[in-house]
Amino acid sequence: MAHTWTVSAMDYAVSQDGKTNVVNTVHWRCAKTDGDNSGSSYGTVGLEAPSGSFVEWADITEATAVGWAKAALGDDQVASVEAAIDAQIAEEANPTTGEGVPW
Repeated sequence: MAHTWTVSAMDYAVSQDGKTNVVNTVHWRCAKTDGDNSGSSYGTVGLEAPSGSFVEWADITEATAVGWAKAALGDDQVASVEAAIDAQIAEEANPTTGEGVPW
């Protein structure tokens, strides 16, 4: 199963440089399930002011916003997030620690 990236919310400036509803922060979640085990991560990333083409608020899709978030994070950070989720799943599948009491 692949990692699934979604967007929980976006923060925006109501007006910026003559444009309206300019997204400046993406709140993202990345999750993965492997059989009965799963892992996830949540975070936010700030976006640079738009340059070149501008996507109007009504035309933004989740895929577009995920692309913005991943681009702002960078390939190394995206890989790190996904590796951490894989580690969560591996730990859940084969625990190396436990908790409880013996009675």
